[in-house]
Amino acid sequence: MQAIQMIKSIEFQELPAVLVLSGDDLGQFEWMKEQLLKQIAYDPSDLNYSYFDMKETSYSEVELDLVSLPFFADEKIVILDHFVDLTTTKKRFLTDEALQSFENYLSSPLETTRLIIFAEGKLDSKRRIVKLLKRDAQLLEANELKEQELRAHFLEEIKSLGLVIDSQAFDQLLIKSGFDFSEIQKNLEFLKNYKGAETIKLADIEEAIPKSLQDNLFDLTQMILNKQIDAARGLVKDLRLQGEDEIKLLAILLSQFRIYNQVQLLKKEGRTESQIVSELSEVTGRKVNPYQVKFALRDSKGLSLSFLEQAICLLIETDYQIKSGIYEKDYLFDLALLKLANPVS
Repeated sequence: MQAIQMIKSIEFQELPAVLVLSGDDLGQFEWMKEQLLKQIAYDPSDLNYSYFDMKETSYSEVELDLVSLPFFADEKIVILDHFVDLTTTKKRFLTDEALQSFENYLSSPLETTRLIIFAEGKLDSKRRIVKLLKRDAQLLEANELKEQELRAHFLEEIKSLGLVIDSQAFDQLLIKSGFDFSEIQKNLEFLKNYKGAETIKLADIEEAIPKSLQDNLFDLTQMILNKQIDAARGLVKDLRLQGEDEIKLLAILLSQFRIYNQVQLLKKEGRTESQIVSELSEVTGRKVNPYQVKFALRDSKGLSLSFLEQAICLLIETDYQIKSGIYEKDYLFDLALLKLANPVS
């Protein structure tokens, strides 16, 4: 069972001695954290709930609470939030001595204490304390969901919010949210206030959810590829009026054409979609969004590698010329659009 499903079934009475919630999908992590606090009926005014922000608390304070008995109850809950010392992040808030003391507690936790740890990020499996937790604690990880899992979760969430959405509108909601958990959640909350009990239709998504800069740059790319220069200039003018700078626009366009080039090169070598995601993640040193690869493969279909390489060189050259102050940046940017729409054969 997925962690996101398991979290919904957790109750105060069934909490393990130690429960750890971690994960690098931060939107999903925050949702799961909020859900868990609801499930255990967390009440900061109740003396049998103790909360510590581990970025601001000394371990000696935590330790006193861990080993103290509950207040006129059978059990108490201790919550350690932002425990990033357990993750791969380089920032540390606890000393080695404090971590050793915590390890000692974990080896023999108090029976009347239920410990919940929130550690946003990826757990560092090389650390001894993490190995102990993996062995003895219940671990829930907010890892990036596959598309089918994401759809299933949010269809359930839509139902729980009392909303009705048609299939086309739901697809567009996911696309406009970039298949990002936190963006989908945020847009759903907005739609709830915007539409109330009415059925959400495709037109509502287009009207209510503003286009992101990434959306506009995608539109710009399509206009260029379809040689719609007047429309492209009009969009660039609107973006300038919104305060967007040509250098920033160039950087996003360059990133877009680079991913097109990379996925097409790997596809030509016979890689599958999932293999492309893995290889790009390894090359870039960061986890590449699978949906980014999926859409890049779709949108770059029909574009030759020679055109993509030419486009990348042109955008790099234009960026250099703008930063060198050779000509006005709006002129250079417009010239680049013309050249992209009319590549040299």
